[in-house]
Amino acid sequence: MALKAVHVSDVPNLDQVQENAFVSLYSTRFSKGLELNRAAISLRIPKFLVIGHRGHGMNVLQSSDSRMKAIKENSILSFNSAAKFPIDFIEFDVQVTKDDCPVIFHDDFILSEENGTVFEKRVTELCLAEFLCYGPQREAGKDGKCLLRKTNGKIVKWNVETDDSLCTLEEAFQKVEPSLGFNIELKFDDNIVYQQDHLTHVLQVILQVVFEFAKDRPIIFSSFHPDAAQLVRKLQNNYPVFFLTNGGTELYYDVRRNSLEEAIKVCLEGGLQGIVSEIKGVFRNPGAVPKIKESKLSLLTYGKLNNVPEAVYMQHLMGIEGVIVDFVQEISQAVEDMINPVKAVTAEESLSEGNGETEANSKPQFSQQELSFLLKLIPESIQH
Repeated sequence: MALKAVHVSDVPNLDQVQENAFVSLYSTRFSKGLELNRAAISLRIPKFLVIGHRGHGMNVLQSSDSRMKAIKENSILSFNSAAKFPIDFIEFDVQVTKDDCPVIFHDDFILSEENGTVFEKRVTELCLAEFLCYGPQREAGKDGKCLLRKTNGKIVKWNVETDDSLCTLEEAFQKVEPSLGFNIELKFDDNIVYQQDHLTHVLQVILQVVFEFAKDRPIIFSSFHPDAAQLVRKLQNNYPVFFLTNGGTELYYDVRRNSLEEAIKVCLEGGLQGIVSEIKGVFRNPGAVPKIKESKLSLLTYGKLNNVPEAVYMQHLMGIEGVIVDFVQEISQAVEDMINPVKAVTAEESLSEGNGETEANSKPQFSQQELSFLLKLIPESIQH
């Protein structure tokens, strides 16, 4: 269904940003912060970023891989579990309840069961108290309502190895390790046409919580909704905004969502700082990467291939600046081993015991010719 175009020039800036609010998104996890240049509308990312998808990783309840069902996604427990590893941000989805409370939940609907009957309720049509009554409860001795999930058309119980309560955006700011950055995805239903005043109201509600509780935490906003992405950039200029896209791997009525080239246009028209693309969209169209760089935009990716260390390293070689991943422990360690600079060692430390030869670097080595060949090969290899 079409997404209604919004004229962002008609939307006033939000007046709640303090005059001295920081622009450099500093984190103790970075040697230097993410630097947002307001005048040039550009962003400098000082290192290759690893971002935990929905915290410690998304839940795929029918997966045979236990890692996909280890910890409840989008929960305080998941966020703090991810924080134990050398990652830079966590990514999570924010929606606003009908009584104007930003909550963290990915799906558009909550599914539950009562007396053998399955029912679903839209998250944005629940009040906060109703939303929080699903799943495990923080209050001792209190049972929450059963939480189900629709996966590939099948409804299953949302069973994970370590469960946790649903949470609000405010709770995340207050309870998650403060050095960990937040990539806040502004979540909207693809099948609803949103009016400008509704989008503006929802974004202002979210921004109010961010401005009050973010303090020195690094923040990135992102959204698949092109109008929402441009609006949140219009409403504030303290935090970078990225446009989310499938990069052409899926097609939508709104052509702005159908290619990396269209994503570049959305960013340049709205003064956004970058693009977050499904990695398959980039691998199928590697020629878009230099175009993105020439447009002075940053590029991050998401997708299943980001759980493969070799695919992550290839992205580093291509100039992509970070990845959103489910296997937080494995990929963060691989990035430490393959990408981030190795600490200086003495001559004695650099020699292997026994034969006096220097130890081989674990980083894969590609010549420019080999890299060019791989970039030509990848689009053909992932067509199906």
